Amino acid sequence: MFIMFISMSGIGLIIPIMPTYLKGFGGEGTVLGFLIASIALAQFIFSPLAGTMSDRYGRKNLIIIGLIINGIFMTMFGLANHLYELYIFRFLTGVGSAFITPPVMAYVADITTGKERGKAMGLIGAAISFGFMIGPGIGGLLSNVNMHFPFFAAGGAAIVAAILTVFLLPATKPVLVQEKGIGSGNIIRDMKTSFSTSYFVLLVVVFIFTFGIANFQSSMSMFLTYKFSYSPNEIALILTAGGFAGVIVQSLLLAKLFKKFGEMRIILFSLIIAAIFTVLMVFVSGFFLILVVATIFQTATTLIRPAVNTLISYSAGKEQGFASGMNNSYMSLGNMIGPAIAGTLFDIAMPIPFLLGGVVLIFCFVITYIWSKKSPITTAS
Repeated sequence: MFIMFISMSGIGLIIPIMPTYLKGFGGEGTVLGFLIASIALAQFIFSPLAGTMSDRYGRKNLIIIGLIINGIFMTMFGLANHLYELYIFRFLTGVGSAFITPPVMAYVADITTGKERGKAMGLIGAAISFGFMIGPGIGGLLSNVNMHFPFFAAGGAAIVAAILTVFLLPATKPVLVQEKGIGSGNIIRDMKTSFSTSYFVLLVVVFIFTFGIANFQSSMSMFLTYKFSYSPNEIALILTAGGFAGVIVQSLLLAKLFKKFGEMRIILFSLIIAAIFTVLMVFVSGFFLILVVATIFQTATTLIRPAVNTLISYSAGKEQGFASGMNNSYMSLGNMIGPAIAGTLFDIAMPIPFLLGGVVLIFCFVITYIWSKKSPITTAS
């Protein structure tokens, strides 16, 4: 939980300052979209490798490597002088992130069984949301020093987390994957293998809902900056409020919601809510209403990820590293394509990314609902 908090707070920390930071490089919506896409591209390519390597060589080693890479290149991002350097350092930061998330998810599966796993995934989700909640607030505060300082803080925090991981995180025994063709670490081969897994449709769902969510998240800071002239501190407050609500729900209510309604119903309900409030962002004005819409959207999306992660974990059996790696790859694919398209569409007309995101989330709801009726997943006891 601490590792994911540090990793995600480093990402969240830079969100409110990026529009202002990029002005120094002559960049706007398209540049921001492709910068977000570059980190997602790295995660898409390297997540299967990280998941497979964690099966063979242990989760802890991969996590430490990922934190170090993340810390180094987050710091380099703050030292960049040219736009092309931003793309390079952001991509390499994504490589580090790819070596963190799949091993962490697989680690959670290693140390939990049955219904405990849903609660554990919810707690990991709460740590991620807490990172996103704290990150923007810290980023807005640190930007008062200068626009480069937040990147140095994020990089330093990742390095400290790597050192603490060496001494404080117990190693779990690697689970060697025996099935032929499972876990090659080659993105093309593993993508083909994923087509035949029992959880393939869930991976497609991960891609689609991530695509829709990314339209909102990557566009919101630009939207608030250019339409309402909000400062980094105001954007940080909006993101922090949503993150706080997500943390409360995930840490205190998620396990009860899973138990009462089941993961699939939570996913379906949250997709509808996220779709509605994505579109509403186009039509609201005034700080309070924007805060409410963004908070409800973020709360809904924080429920989707741990629910999907839990269902994939139930279906994966001994393929936890491979499944976690593919989960992160499909998520990264959505994070890569979504912001790239959203940034381009934002420069055409600001409302388009939000409208597209709403349509995509409704489409995801339809696919998930149909599949859930045909292939129900039984929760382990």
